[in-house]
Amino acid sequence: MPMELDFTGKTAIITGGANGIGLAISRNFAAAGASIWILDLPTEKPAEVASSFGAHGCVADVTDRQSLEHAFALTTDPDVVVINAGVGSAASLLNTTADIWNRTLAVNLTGAFHTLQIAAARMKRRSGGSIVLTASTNSYDGEANLAAYNASKAGLLGLLHTAANELGPYGIRVNAVCPGLIRTRLTKSYFSNQELLADYFRHIPLGRGGEPDEVANGVMFLASHLASYITGVALFVDGGQMASKFGTWSAGDAIFDGERWTKNS
Repeated sequence: MPMELDFTGKTAIITGGANGIGLAISRNFAAAGASIWILDLPTEKPAEVASSFGAHGCVADVTDRQSLEHAFALTTDPDVVVINAGVGSAASLLNTTADIWNRTLAVNLTGAFHTLQIAAARMKRRSGGSIVLTASTNSYDGEANLAAYNASKAGLLGLLHTAANELGPYGIRVNAVCPGLIRTRLTKSYFSNQELLADYFRHIPLGRGGEPDEVANGVMFLASHLASYITGVALFVDGGQMASKFGTWSAGDAIFDGERWTKNS
């Protein structure tokens, strides 16, 4: 297991937990002893995916409050809730349709609000818990052709800060991870384009993209006792991308091997 953390006896609920980053989070928490509930859309087959590693799965749509309420009612009061469900559609600002805008915010922001509110009510009656939101480096930057996605992820920071402020007195910690470019089903096309990666990774000090387990490690830390005095924090998991304004790598003193930049020996 990537991290030596013990969640034995704890219940963790992960939305969007049947694939990509969410699946890595679910598996890592399970490996650390937690009882896992994956909430995801029927197309993602959450029960089938969860059963493959001894977890529970339930169909839920974060844009449907009643669907979420029903899913949470099946579980015990959670110790950890990871609000991870998200979507993204590329379109220029002027070509972002109402449908793209409404769908993106419904899942990424309104869905996160509903999940957080339900989770917090359950945690309040047990006097504690940890909530982790999956935000993004796009919570901070204005990457082109992602107006709706950027706005939804920026909105999560407002939700993060407010929730940390209001829920702290009840022993509930609220934090977020902000992944950069991570290798998932949704980013497969990026990782198969070496020319694109060479330019994109030029601006990442570690010279490469991330893996889902690396995001899961950050989530597990924030949810664990090791972060007992941490709340309201957004943790970058981006290889240093947000620290690099002008780029780190150049062909003069480094080589791109198709997956990562390394210094010339």
